[in-house]
Formats: sequence, C-alpha cells, structure tokens
Amino acid sequence: MSDKSCKPPDPATRIPAFRLPPGACDAHCHVFGPADRYPYAPDRAYTPPDAPVAELRRVHRTIGVERAVIVQASCHGTDNTAMLDAIAESGGAYRGVAILDGSVTDAELARLHAGGIRGVRFNFVRHLGGTPDLAVFDAVLGRIERLGWHVVLHLDAEDIIAHAPRIERLRVPFVIDHMGRVKAKGGLDQAPFRQLLRLMENPLAWVKVCGAERVSSIGAPFRDAVPFAAALIETAPDRVLWGTDWPHPNISGDMPNDGELVDLFALFTADAGLRRQVLVENPTRLYWG
Repeated sequence: MSDKSCKPPDPATRIPAFRLPPGACDAHCHVFGPADRYPYAPDRAYTPPDAPVAELRRVHRTIGVERAVIVQASCHGTDNTAMLDAIAESGGAYRGVAILDGSVTDAELARLHAGGIRGVRFNFVRHLGGTPDLAVFDAVLGRIERLGWHVVLHLDAEDIIAHAPRIERLRVPFVIDHMGRVKAKGGLDQAPFRQLLRLMENPLAWVKVCGAERVSSIGAPFRDAVPFAAALIETAPDRVLWGTDWPHPNISGDMPNDGELVDLFALFTADAGLRRQVLVENPTRLYWG
C-alpha cells in the first residue's frame, strides 16, 4: 500500500453559465468509499478522501448532469462493489466501467453486465503501476467481446506511440482517457497527439475530452487544453465523450471546479449540435444502446 494521499475535490461547486442539454452525461467520474463500507485495495497506489455517491449526485445536480458513467479507479482494485451499488441506486441513470483481472468468471461477467457495467478499464499510467500484464489484457478483452463491451485505456502520452500497434489490433471499441494525457505545452503538432488523431481514424476508437487539468501546462482555468479537445471533436465528432473526472484523484496542481469545467466544455465547440452529440447522443449509443 502507498501512503500517497489525494487532495479532496473543490466542495464549492459553481453553477455553470453554460446550461447542459437534457440528458447530458458525465461519462467519466468516480465514487470512492466511504472506506468503512467499501474498503480500499490493500495494494493501492494512492489513498483518496472518501467521495461517496451522495456527493457525486450533489455535484451533478449543481452542474446540470442527468446521467453518468462511473469508472472504477485503481484505489478500489477489482472490487467493483461501490460502483455497482451506486449504479443500482440510480434508477437507470448510471452505467459503469469495471477493473477486472484474469480470474473473472463467466458468471461474474454476467452479474456485472446485469449491474450496468459496459466496459473494462486498464491503467498503463506509470504512477498507477505502468503497463499491465498484457496476457491478462488480451484474455480479458477476448472475454468481453461477446458482451458488446469496450475497453477504456488510461495511458500516458508517450504510451500512445509505444502501444499504437497493439491498440490498432483491438477488436472491441476502445476509449482513450483524458485526451491521451498529452501536455499542452507540446502543442498540437507533438508526436503523441498526432498519433492520437491517427488512432481516431479507426471506427472502433473513442476519446474523452476530459481531464483538462491533466493536459494543461498553465493551470486553472485550463484553457490551453481547449485546442486539443476541439481538434478531437472535429476529427471524430460521433466518437467523443465528455466527463468531469470528479473527484479528480492525483491532481498535483490546481484543483478544478466542476461548474467551471462545464463552462470550459462550451469552449470546445460553438456548434449546438456537436455539443448535444458529445454530451447526449454519443454516450447514449455507447452505454445505453
């Protein structure tokens, strides 16, 4: 277990100036704990402050989100119980992305699917343990294909290049987290972002235009991330998702305010049709279709 702790999210969620459309989906958020009910994994790389589903619902009410996709984070490991319970309480408004290992049974996969899980996540990021066991990666993806699930890939920017051949061979839809964690100071012409744009030519490729605080090189309000999100929306508008990444684990710089992140999204495109596509139509197709 690591002693690394995370900063808590900004509790003073602002009401955004941009009004999200009906049915808007936060396609990347987390629930953590509470630890006395949902213990954290013993081998976790960090310990977050509790961020239970009741607080997630409060944030969503404030910013105007009606639906959400809860993404299992590494601090809970392969115990997806907190996420499954949150989905069960949502009345159909939540879906989820699980973390699995090679021991998962067919019965467990069926239970997860019935519980609203529609994908599996693999972390390649160095501070979370680096490249996973690729034999397990391949085996799990072979198992989820028949369920119609997708894989979420959490990569460092340089990993987009290193793993591009493997990613291109995937037979299931794949979703790149946080704009590939590229660094804004490298500009739109940096090699990892060019590779990400090439990956988006694959009809199985999706990307999340979230994590602006992880992309930004100048800090809040993270506007240097806008050109990257805009380029991704322009490249594949039907395969882009947006999310808050609440409660923003492992942020070393400025902690984002989720209301301000909604207003930042409004800068990604001025086209009302594209905004609705990213916020409503795309997540509906991937998670509720």
